[in-house]
Amino acid sequence: MGTQAPSPPEAYHSSSNKTEKEKSIDDWLPITSSRNAKWWYSAFHNVTAMVGAGVLSLPYAMSELGWGPGIAVLILSWIITLYTLWQMVEMHEMVPGKRFDRYHELGQHAFGDKLGLWIVVPQQLVVEVGVNIVYMVTGGKSLKKFHDVVCPDCKSIKLTYFIMIFASVHLVLSQLPNFNSISGVSLAAAVMSLSYSTIAWGASVDKGKQAKVEYGYKARSTAGTVLNFFSALGDVAFAYAGHNVVLEIQATIPSTPEKPSKKPMWKGVIVAYIGVALCYIPVALVGYWAFGNGVDDNILITLEKPRWLIAMANMMVVVHVIGSYQIYAMPVFDMIETVLVKKLHFPPGLTLRLIARTVYVAFTMFVAITFPFFGGLLGFFGGFAFAPTTYFLPCIMWLAIYKPRRFSLSWTTNWICILLGVMLMILSSIGGLRQIVLQAKTYRFYS
Repeated sequence: MGTQAPSPPEAYHSSSNKTEKEKSIDDWLPITSSRNAKWWYSAFHNVTAMVGAGVLSLPYAMSELGWGPGIAVLILSWIITLYTLWQMVEMHEMVPGKRFDRYHELGQHAFGDKLGLWIVVPQQLVVEVGVNIVYMVTGGKSLKKFHDVVCPDCKSIKLTYFIMIFASVHLVLSQLPNFNSISGVSLAAAVMSLSYSTIAWGASVDKGKQAKVEYGYKARSTAGTVLNFFSALGDVAFAYAGHNVVLEIQATIPSTPEKPSKKPMWKGVIVAYIGVALCYIPVALVGYWAFGNGVDDNILITLEKPRWLIAMANMMVVVHVIGSYQIYAMPVFDMIETVLVKKLHFPPGLTLRLIARTVYVAFTMFVAITFPFFGGLLGFFGGFAFAPTTYFLPCIMWLAIYKPRRFSLSWTTNWICILLGVMLMILSSIGGLRQIVLQAKTYRFYS
C-alpha cells in the first residue's frame, strides 16, 4: 500500500525437517493440500468472502447513519480494511522459508504459541461459524422469498423447510476437499454478488425518488438515534469482514523466493476491492436516495416489483451465499480435521471428512432453524468479532512483529486504525445488543 514492508527483526527459518507423516497430513488438510491457484482465484474468493448478503442492508445502515456520516464510514472502512488486508498479504511469508497459512499461525508468531491461539482462534471461530449460521438463515429466507414472489397464491411454507433445503446443498458441497476444488462455486458466487447488487441499485434508480421521502433519523428519542447509529456501524463492519479467510486463500497460491505469493495475491485483492466498491457504494447511496428512512433492512424486500426481477435477484442471493458459506466453512473444516488427526490421532481419510463435515453443516442448520432471527445479531457480531479481526488485529500484529519506529508513518497509521477499530468494536456492540433486546419481544423459535 505505497510503503514497502520492513524486514521483521528476527528472520529465522522455519523447521523444514518435518517427518513424512506430518507432510502427508499437511498434504491432506484442506488449506495446505493444493497450492496451484492463480491470481484470479484470489480475486473471486475475496469477492465471495467479502460481498456477502450484508450489502443489501447497507441502505438501511445509511438511514441510521445519515448522509454525511454514512458516506464517511463507508469510504473509511474501505480504505482501512484494504490497508489491513495488505498487511496480512505481506505478513504471509515474512519469515524466509515459512508460510503462515492460517490466521492463528500468524497470531502465534506475533503473540507466542499459547497466547496467539487464545487471541485469534475464538474470534475467528465466532466470525466463521457466525457467518455460516447467518448464511443458512439468509439462504432459507431468499428461497422462501423466491417461492412467495413466483407463486403468491401457493400455500405458505415454513422458513424451517427452506433452511433445510438450503442445508442439503451444503451436505454435498462440504465434501469438496479444499479451496481450489470450490473455485467454480466461488466464481459463480462472485458473479451473482455483483449481479444482485447491480439489480438492487438499478431497480432503485428505476423506481426513482419516492414521494414524501424522508432522510431524517427514524428514532423518536436522542438515545434511540445514537444507539441505532451504533448498530449501523456494526452492519458496516459485517459488510467488510473478509479478512478471516485471507491467509487461507493466499496459502493456495504457489510461492518461490523469486515469485512470492504476495504478488498474485495482492493483484487479486485489488480487483476484488474494486468489485467491492462497485457493489457497496451504489447500493448504499442509491437505495437510501430512493427510499430514505423508509427502506427495509434488506433492499430487495423494499423493491417488490418487477416481480420477475426480484425473484431472480433472490435466487442470485441463494447462489452467492452457497459459495460464501463454503469459503467461510473451509478454515473451520481445516481446524476440525487438524484437531481430529493431529491431536486425537484419527486416521485421515474420506470417512473422517464425511462425518466431521456433515456434523458441522447439521449444527449450523440446527442453530439457523432454532434462531431464524440470527440476522438480528449482525450488529452485535459485526462489532464484537468482525471489527477486531478485520480493522485492528492485523495492525497490532504488524506493530508486534515489525516494531516500526515510534511516530513514524507506519507506527502512526497503525495506531489510528487500532483506535478507530476499538471504537467501532465497542460502539457497534452496544448498538447491536440493544437491537437484540428490542427484537427479543417478537422472536419466534422454529418459525
